[in-house]
Amino acid sequence: MRNLLLRCGSFLKRNHTATSFFSGPGDAAPSLRPAMASTSLGFLLVLCTCGLCEDRVITLDGDVENFVVGSNKVFVLSDSRLHQLTLDLALEKSRSVSNETFTNTVNILVPFESNKTLVVCGSWSIGYCEVLDISDISTLLYWESIPAGVSPGVSLVVEIGNGKYLLVGRSKVAKEHSSDALSVSLRNTLHTQKGDIFSSLGPNMTPGIESVSDGDFDFVDGFQLEPRGSIYLFLNIKGRVQMLLLHSKNGKAETFRSLQGAVLECYKNQNQSLVSSAFIPGGSVVRWAGIFSPCNSSGDTVLAVFNIDGSQAGAVSDVCINGQPCKKSTTDKTLTPEAVVFTYRDMTSVAAMRTNNWIFLFIGTGNGQLLKLPLNGSLTPGCPVVLSDGDQKVFPRMLFDPAIQTHIYIAMGNQIRRVPVANCGIHIKLRDCWYAADPSCGWCLSQHRCTFHDQCNSSDWISGYGTQMISVQMVKDPSEQNITVKVVPNLSETLNVSCILEGCGARTPKQCSCILSPNSEDFSITASITIKKEKITEMLLLKNCTSIKESCSQCLSAGCIWSVGKCDWKSPSSNPQMTQDNCTKYASEQNHTKPENLTLKPEEVSIHGRNDAWITGRNLNSVTMVRFKGNLYCSPIESPVTWKDPSGKKIKFHIPSGNKGSVTVCVVTHDGQCHGNATLTYMSQPACRRLKPNISWSSGKRKIFLEGNNLHFMESLSQDNITMIKPNITPKGVFFLTPRVENPGKEKATSVEFRVGNHTVACEESIAYVPDPEFTGFNTAQVGKSMQVTIQVKRNKLNLKESEVRILAIAGEVQEECDSVEIKDSTDRTSVLCSIKDPGIKIDSLEITVGGLTRELKANHNWLVMLIPVVAVFILIGPLVVCLYCKKQKKMAEEMKKHLEEIECGIRNEIRQGFVDMQTEKTELIANVGAIPFLDYKHFASRIFFPEAGPLTGLVIKEIGEESEKEQQDKSCQALSQLIREKHFLTLFIHTLEEQKSFSVKDKCTVASLLTLALHDDLPYLTEVMEELLRSLMDQPSNSQPKLLLRRTESIVEKLLTNWMSVCLYGFLRESVGQPLYLLVSALMQQISKGPVDSVTGKALYTLNEDWLLWQAQDFAPLRLNVLFAVGSEGEVSEPLEVSTLDCDTVDQVKEKILLTFQRKFGFPYSQQLREIDIEYEKDGSYAPLREVESSGVTDQVTMLNTLKHYKILNGTTIKVINKKLNSPLSPQLSVKDDLDFAVKYFHLIDPDEDHKSPEKKKLKVKEIYLNKLVTTKVAVHSYVENLFKTIWRTSSNKAPPAVKYFFDFLDEQAESKKIYDPDVLHIWKTNSLPLRFWVNILKNPQFVFDLEKTEHLDSCLSVVAQAFMDAFSLSDQQLGKHTPTNKLLYAKDVVQYKQEVRAYYKLVREQSTISASEFKAFLQEESKKHENEFNQSAALREMYKFLQRYYPEIEEKLEQSDAPSRLKEGLKQVKSLFEDKKKTTWN
Repeated sequence: MRNLLLRCGSFLKRNHTATSFFSGPGDAAPSLRPAMASTSLGFLLVLCTCGLCEDRVITLDGDVENFVVGSNKVFVLSDSRLHQLTLDLALEKSRSVSNETFTNTVNILVPFESNKTLVVCGSWSIGYCEVLDISDISTLLYWESIPAGVSPGVSLVVEIGNGKYLLVGRSKVAKEHSSDALSVSLRNTLHTQKGDIFSSLGPNMTPGIESVSDGDFDFVDGFQLEPRGSIYLFLNIKGRVQMLLLHSKNGKAETFRSLQGAVLECYKNQNQSLVSSAFIPGGSVVRWAGIFSPCNSSGDTVLAVFNIDGSQAGAVSDVCINGQPCKKSTTDKTLTPEAVVFTYRDMTSVAAMRTNNWIFLFIGTGNGQLLKLPLNGSLTPGCPVVLSDGDQKVFPRMLFDPAIQTHIYIAMGNQIRRVPVANCGIHIKLRDCWYAADPSCGWCLSQHRCTFHDQCNSSDWISGYGTQMISVQMVKDPSEQNITVKVVPNLSETLNVSCILEGCGARTPKQCSCILSPNSEDFSITASITIKKEKITEMLLLKNCTSIKESCSQCLSAGCIWSVGKCDWKSPSSNPQMTQDNCTKYASEQNHTKPENLTLKPEEVSIHGRNDAWITGRNLNSVTMVRFKGNLYCSPIESPVTWKDPSGKKIKFHIPSGNKGSVTVCVVTHDGQCHGNATLTYMSQPACRRLKPNISWSSGKRKIFLEGNNLHFMESLSQDNITMIKPNITPKGVFFLTPRVENPGKEKATSVEFRVGNHTVACEESIAYVPDPEFTGFNTAQVGKSMQVTIQVKRNKLNLKESEVRILAIAGEVQEECDSVEIKDSTDRTSVLCSIKDPGIKIDSLEITVGGLTRELKANHNWLVMLIPVVAVFILIGPLVVCLYCKKQKKMAEEMKKHLEEIECGIRNEIRQGFVDMQTEKTELIANVGAIPFLDYKHFASRIFFPEAGPLTGLVIKEIGEESEKEQQDKSCQALSQLIREKHFLTLFIHTLEEQKSFSVKDKCTVASLLTLALHDDLPYLTEVMEELLRSLMDQPSNSQPKLLLRRTESIVEKLLTNWMSVCLYGFLRESVGQPLYLLVSALMQQISKGPVDSVTGKALYTLNEDWLLWQAQDFAPLRLNVLFAVGSEGEVSEPLEVSTLDCDTVDQVKEKILLTFQRKFGFPYSQQLREIDIEYEKDGSYAPLREVESSGVTDQVTMLNTLKHYKILNGTTIKVINKKLNSPLSPQLSVKDDLDFAVKYFHLIDPDEDHKSPEKKKLKVKEIYLNKLVTTKVAVHSYVENLFKTIWRTSSNKAPPAVKYFFDFLDEQAESKKIYDPDVLHIWKTNSLPLRFWVNILKNPQFVFDLEKTEHLDSCLSVVAQAFMDAFSLSDQQLGKHTPTNKLLYAKDVVQYKQEVRAYYKLVREQSTISASEFKAFLQEESKKHENEFNQSAALREMYKFLQRYYPEIEEKLEQSDAPSRLKEGLKQVKSLFEDKKKTTWN
């Protein structure tokens, strides 16, 4: 029998389909697929070792969406990639499953071990399934387009009869696919099975399970018992948890006919949902564990164990078999738990395993913990243990290592962890292993280590879970003369255990007992126990029973008895129950006042606890302990009271360390009772990630802010483990003042640590100490009505802030503090500017304070004495200086003359070259642009309606696969939809909104777009409303100047007109204008890239916009490179591709040109994006990397980006494209452009410091010389501009688009009815309606029509074209001169011709035969039908209701004033009532 999922012949049969798919979602052309498939992106592998256990963590490039574990591989699905890992989490392969162009969600990921394949199904297009090689996911074996993976659910490979099938349970199904509209189906895994691979057909029909309820299934889990055993499915439906049971029969139909089920009820008479579940292997009955959550409350989640044996199931309601009559059962069998084993705030996942007589449940939580909970044979839970701790929610699925199940795989956020199921190896002593609180760990006597049971001989393995290693008994002899102390080891007698006691006086004949006097003081003895060759020593502290006063609980814990109100020794006849009863009776007789009104402070701590916590209240004098009880504690933990307020109102104690989560706190009194019920929450430990600033002056007291998480939990702070500093915790952050260091003249780095409870946490950064700032002098100057003092400071690394400097000016006995301080930095020094209000003050000295440093600067008054020798020296050397100056001037004049000649020559050459460019410029720019990437209608419309791309865009667009589903609106949306289809109400609603002062222009545009979406299925009615609103707008008094009508978008109807034009002209845009527009955009992009483009500023030598002209460009030369693409892991490369570049191009610009050339050559984009590739150049027979910036060249100064000229690349050089390798955890940036200060730190062709570096070498650059480059660019793209314009105003068969003709006629009618006969007014109305409102928007924003990225430079060039377009519709003649902007001058002559063509276009439309109302209505209906179900009208209606709700009183009042029909008023109230009821239902 042939394996599933094929061999060569079947693959060739359909490989054309597979190729078309994988060249979409992100893979390369077939010849490049191996290179792409093995790509690894954004990984950081972290290994963590603790003791003898090894935890492994791998961090992915996106959040984990799903993962599965095969026999020797782990497959992980992140946001956009599928990764193949080893069982040790080492990355092997990575494969793209989605990208920005092709959105895809993988919903089925199933390893098929027997066929060595991995089945992957996703939602792209109508859905698809593919089969990959399980040992190499880069190898595609088969692909088919089917809707199996469109919606999430459950999937697994099951055995039925003699065949294996893929069981698929889907939570949502597309009802129009009749053969695929099943909630549960069985799909073939072999081509030899009936219907071929992936078919769900049976012998005569398509068997399966379908829902007969109104809601969809929400599948949670599924599994099959031993091969060919029963199949269990678990799902949430209608607030209950349903189990479905299928018995494996000989065929699909027979298996589905065996359907049974039951309702699993964990909360009595309450809606509930299943969060996660796990089958418990082994045992005589089928047991299953599930995490349940209450649906309508915020209560705790519970973990329950059920018996789900087949005998427990019965008939099922709400579910039926396809092709059979659906008979609803009213008597669903209900199963209740055998045991509720654990309750916790937020459990998210569970897994189960069985070892010996123990069941172990592994529990993932919402706060990132992995817990291990043991259950004994009677399902009694033991103490939970925390195996792993993180900060993100644990994924609902956890899976064991398939081989020996010593590890479990969990996912949280973007990480996968491999965690040992027990940490036995960390216990290196028998005693530690005994008290490990984990029944799966025991001490192996023969191996002398703590191991799993199956790793040791049973006779040598001892485990003491839940018991003490030894028991101590103290009994008074009947004669009451002596006390016998006996130590009993709790070990099997077969182990040959020996015991000796030391330090207890007289010994009895038995080795493990001794005799004491009843009058002995508290004492200690040593018990030495030997088990085979293992020796254990226990120190036992024993108390004299008669010395214990008052505390009955202390008496019992010491092994004594309580009798007649006092503590005494046990006797052989003592009854423990009687002792407890005496204790209870004694407690009730005591006259202790009960503590009350208890308040705990703090209520939140880190997992390390806290020193010096407080409880306040009343009657706290009798409190001895504070007790902590929680779900993760086997027994309560107690902390002694360290201080009491004599008034009994306050006590102090220490909070011990704990696990994340909440615990209950109460206070213990002398009688052993616990009072109070406060809640304490343990949170993650603090983390100090950054120190700002991380440098201080030696005298200290600099304010340092700490950045990190949970820093408010810190108690004290230290530097170098010596200096204790009290941190300041404020709402703005946590900071401290640095201490002074001993050697102030030396630089020194100090570590920063802080204490949390009894734990020390180190900051990731250290503080560097540098010498104190050195103030060298000052001078003063009167500025306006104040005195400005300038203080010189030696250059340092401190980066002083104004707030850190305090300056006091001293003039005699007068002291003035500076009103303002400003710090200015230069290359060699820092200046501090200080402003003093008194302009007449004569400053003798300054007192400058910086943190713990105080310096005094005195004024210098000896300038007259110094002036005399200076003058004398000047008289002596003056003639010599004059002589040298004249000689220097003569030399400078000669050099200046030479320099001017060079400048003149350069200008001549530049002008000549510009003339040559204009005369030789070729207009055929585009060789091949490939397929035009049109956006589909719904994305085009959404970008027009909501150009800011806010959250509304995502709400109103249906996802792929949903368009075919007819939307079912709830009653509230139906009512509102019906109400707005009343024209009277809708126009009144719009007018009322626009009358409100708080209703902004943005709100008007939003309402107009929501209205367009809500009425998109009825465009004729929308058109009627728009016409009504336009008439009303024309009649408004504010529109007394008719030429200003529709000039802006300041009303709902104006935005509505924009939307209406876009809807009606989309077909014309797609069929006629789209191609010339895309060719123009492509031509502009090509022309810009022909010359130098500054990578930092975006300016280019070839452009249409003067503001973006790169007139500073240096000389450049074209280069042709031979580019090879790496296509395999063994060094294989593709055929060379010739790419045109410039020697001044940066490395990133070269990458862009390579990718653009690739797309033009092959018609589709390369599989990797620019940020995912690196390039290398051939040098001396090997390849060297090309980097944007050399790592050694990045300094604090401005850095030049590397170019091909920098690497001395020659014409014809071979370049190789490879996949980027991201291995360094210290370099999260993929490009220097990710740096927020990129434009400040780097430069390309425009050096900001060129004038300062070598002004004598700088070439003279005059911007106006390069204005001819604007003309050159215009000539290059002129044919594309003209073709575009003429396509827009060219009529097909002398007919304009129906919407244009209809609306222009409407404007003509309105002008006639209002007696407006000025032709200019009509011309302006039509111009404001069509070109200004629609075409200019499209010209300036091609990303509304195509799937492309618009750069700022491209936007500026398109603005010039759009300006020329609008000038063609202008009625006024342009007055041109030397001060006219270049964008007007560039197309000045062409605009004259364009104006004539526009007039002819308007005339042709006017003379065209009128389109009848019925014809235009049919056109609108057809447009509505074309795009039905593409938008989420319910979402649009809900958003519109928000505006109705906001202005409800005003709308209601307007209805009353307008005498509207009563049905409208009742309809308005009904809409409000339905939405309010829906809101209440949602909250409940």
